[in-house]
Amino acid sequence: MENTLLINMVQGQIGYIFKNPDLLLQAFTRSSYASENGGEDNEILEFIGDKALDLAVVNLLVSKYGKTQNKFVCSVDEGKLTQIKSRMVQKFTLARRIGEMGFAEQLFMGKGDIKNHISEEPSVKEDLFEAILGAVVLDCDWDFSKICSVVEAMILPEDFFLNDEDDNYVRMIQDWDEQVNGVNPLFWFKEASYTSTWYIPFEGISQQFPLVGYDYSRLKYHCELKLLDDLPIYRGFGASKSEARMNVCKLAYEDLKKKGIIEEITIRDEIDNPNKDEAISQLEILARRGYFSIPTYQFNLKHDENGNPVWTAECHIDEYDTYFDAVSSSKKDAKKTAAFEMLQFILNKEDD
Repeated sequence: MENTLLINMVQGQIGYIFKNPDLLLQAFTRSSYASENGGEDNEILEFIGDKALDLAVVNLLVSKYGKTQNKFVCSVDEGKLTQIKSRMVQKFTLARRIGEMGFAEQLFMGKGDIKNHISEEPSVKEDLFEAILGAVVLDCDWDFSKICSVVEAMILPEDFFLNDEDDNYVRMIQDWDEQVNGVNPLFWFKEASYTSTWYIPFEGISQQFPLVGYDYSRLKYHCELKLLDDLPIYRGFGASKSEARMNVCKLAYEDLKKKGIIEEITIRDEIDNPNKDEAISQLEILARRGYFSIPTYQFNLKHDENGNPVWTAECHIDEYDTYFDAVSSSKKDAKKTAAFEMLQFILNKEDD
């Protein structure tokens, strides 16, 4: 992809226009490429982005769950905040989002990296996420509101913040396009005033509002959604990027369902090949897609009469009264087995 196309693609999806686009190109430059071709790599940008990400995610959490009256009040405790934050910034989350945005395949890599398909490694995708954010940090001169806005676009807060009874239209559209069509939806964010968004001519399907009685001044962002070539472009609005993205996905989902194009996806549809080796990640995927909370594991270590380790692992999910345990000489194997038993239970329950 030409540099200009890459810059435009990334800027649209993160909702930020670089004053110095070379910083963005540097974020995509692996050290292997810089060693062979000269120039600066993205490693320091990764470091900057890693530190900025933590603070931006804390800001998202505080904005969601807290409020300041005379004192600061939060609707969840420190332990819960720590748990959510850990899930939002973990390697799995960042790597998955880079893959969904289609950024990893655009990395500038040396010959060895290309040969070894390094761009497919979760740690490399995680590094790219942090490097892009680091480039934004430097380009905006540490403007915290802009940093938080970019993080909101790059991470899907909806995966972590919605209540069980709420429909996560963003994830539903994301998963439908990926699983059914083999592609990822393209989101395009724009920041503008009411007059320069609402009245722009639009060749597609746009979110509608009442003609009177609505506070249009709160619509500070709009998000366009592109799916398959033969489908219209959808447009939604919101006070934040996540709200605009949720609104456009709800608009698209309801339109596609009305036309009979999209069908409900079951848990069985989500997992192609349930198996022990991938059971831990398969449970995690189902949890990310809102079927249940993130599984937790408890471990106990004993030794047999010969002094050999005997590990017991328990797999728990809040929504289910039962749990599954497994015993092995390997902690990892015990965890995999317990996870697989839980996965089989969930899939069998779905079939009942």
